[in-house]
Amino acid sequence: MHPGKLLLAAWAAVLVAPVVAQYKIIDAQGRVTYTDRPPATEGSKVLPMSGGVAAAAAAGNSALPYELRQIVARYPVTIYTGPDCTPCEAGRQLLRQRGVPYSEREILNEDDSAALERLSGGRVLPSLAVGSQALRGFGATDWSSYLDAAGYPRESRLPRNWQPPAASPLVARAAATPASTPAARAERPAPDAEATAPPVSTIRF
Repeated sequence: MHPGKLLLAAWAAVLVAPVVAQYKIIDAQGRVTYTDRPPATEGSKVLPMSGGVAAAAAAGNSALPYELRQIVARYPVTIYTGPDCTPCEAGRQLLRQRGVPYSEREILNEDDSAALERLSGGRVLPSLAVGSQALRGFGATDWSSYLDAAGYPRESRLPRNWQPPAASPLVARAAATPASTPAARAERPAPDAEATAPPVSTIRF
């Protein structure tokens, strides 16, 4: 097939692919919704998801070539992976071989799986987000077509010392409060023996 037709087909696939939710919105009543658009109402708390996280990471890649930085800013790449996942490693290798800057989010528990389903429409690992478009499952041909359509070079142009950001869980973990940790409990002072001893009776028999 003519290269121009291949590129056109790739862009057509992008247009009909599922849209990845990029914002987690918590309204004044505490209701949570996921969307690809920021809220129009005031008083809502907005948290960036998937592509937003990748874009934030890409903002720190000042060492990237200018042309590559422009592509990353428009179509940030995020890979969603899990432990003991052979296709996930194949997906990472494809991104590394092409020199695609990417962020990695790990699916480690039910909360992560549910969030992935809201973001991409499924729980398949690995999943890939290219900009706002989601691909479920690893397929070298499909992934390459989307990366081609987004403008990523087929050969690496990354600096030799470039490393992807450390992988992190898709759903942020709440930090344990100091009082709830074993160390904190061990450091608590023992109750005052005098304060807890029963009062001495003044009644004599």
